[in-house]
Amino acid sequence: MNYKKIILTFMVLIMAMASSAQGDVYQRSQGYEWPTDPLVVKKLKHWQDLKLGVLIHWGLYALPGIVESWSICDEDWIARDTTMTYQQYKDWYWGLCRQFNPTQFTPEQWATTCQNAGMKYMLFTTKHHDGFCMYDSKQTDFTIAHHAFRNHPRRDVLRYVLQAFRDKGFMLGEYFSKPDWHSQNYWWDVYPTKHGRNVNYDIKQWPWRWQAFQQFVHNQTEELLSNYGPIDILWLDGGWVCKANGQDIDIPGIATRARQLQPGLIIVDRAIRGPYENYQTPERSIPETQLNHPWESCIPLSNDWGWVKHPTWKTSVQVVNTLIEVVAKGGNLVLGIGPTAEGCLQPEVVSRLDSIGQWLQCYGQALYNTISTSHYNEGQLWFTASKSGRQRYAIYALRKHETMPHSLSWHAHIPKSVVLLGRGKRLKFTTTRDGKTTVFLPSDMKAEPFALQLNM
Repeated sequence: MNYKKIILTFMVLIMAMASSAQGDVYQRSQGYEWPTDPLVVKKLKHWQDLKLGVLIHWGLYALPGIVESWSICDEDWIARDTTMTYQQYKDWYWGLCRQFNPTQFTPEQWATTCQNAGMKYMLFTTKHHDGFCMYDSKQTDFTIAHHAFRNHPRRDVLRYVLQAFRDKGFMLGEYFSKPDWHSQNYWWDVYPTKHGRNVNYDIKQWPWRWQAFQQFVHNQTEELLSNYGPIDILWLDGGWVCKANGQDIDIPGIATRARQLQPGLIIVDRAIRGPYENYQTPERSIPETQLNHPWESCIPLSNDWGWVKHPTWKTSVQVVNTLIEVVAKGGNLVLGIGPTAEGCLQPEVVSRLDSIGQWLQCYGQALYNTISTSHYNEGQLWFTASKSGRQRYAIYALRKHETMPHSLSWHAHIPKSVVLLGRGKRLKFTTTRDGKTTVFLPSDMKAEPFALQLNM
């Protein structure tokens, strides 16, 4: 047996699946265009105050515990079962709909856990690129409501997810994939999927087929915005489906109808600069510098968006430090989690989110409803400000294995008094003529990130 070959194959597989979990990691478009609709602007300003949200990936891919959708794409970075032909693999994947039966589906658990984590808004994958709808679409029978889960009273999964989070006061968002690899009007079986993630036929040669796909997308987005109560965000993924790439699905038409149905709707046409990218979505990253327009870092709690068999988890402190930096730079953080195939959140997810929530109960005042400041970073200190301007917040991102400092120093933000959040304890400090402030910390503080309120 060639053990070296086996190990090498295994490493290649892991690297392929772990390389951002997918081949297209969105950075952000260059430039930003503010919306002009006052209702959209108002809702967007409210969204910016919330700071922390959750992005829930759940679909067929949860059953085998693999990276969401991407294994059925024929791009050369993707690893899959080599005992099957490509067509056999796709047939196996599509066939998972006959087994996906999440009888322990408990969106109330999800909503409670996310509320306890201090999250304020949510995005749910109504349909990923594989085309499998997590709602009762009338445009296709490739939905959770038509297969193994069809006899369950909660087969229209989206309805119950949204209601569970609505009951907790969350801002609600629907993730929707513009491409649909299951649709014969996107990946047509007459041709091989030789163009990777893209449409696999010549749109100019078959314009009627593309028009049918356009109508399909319009109809599905209308379903999502007509049948599920008030919706705040339509989050459109699959940025390669765009006019500039020759795959025009008439986003202006979708947006016009969407806002007729949901006035003030925030639309996020990811990575497509213009009037329908109401906030930017750098993926798995944080911008290098502060941005003064709406944006959201999309980062999963593990290395993958959905549930996988052997996840590598981020710690709650890692997430908190990420959140601190994101907010100080003017953005929001949406944290990705994936329920199991049975419909539950893993204990590892729950425990981490609970820890994040406990931290935010003590120090969240320094993040929620704050605005950014021009002097926003100095070493491990990050700064935010209250909207009134009467308070600044100095938030210390404690590194892994670091011992608590005895004092902190910074320039600018010269306070009249300093309070340790969570305790309400006034702290001693000094200020020098050159504007350097030094605050002396209690000796019994827990080794974790923390925040100070600077009264100006």
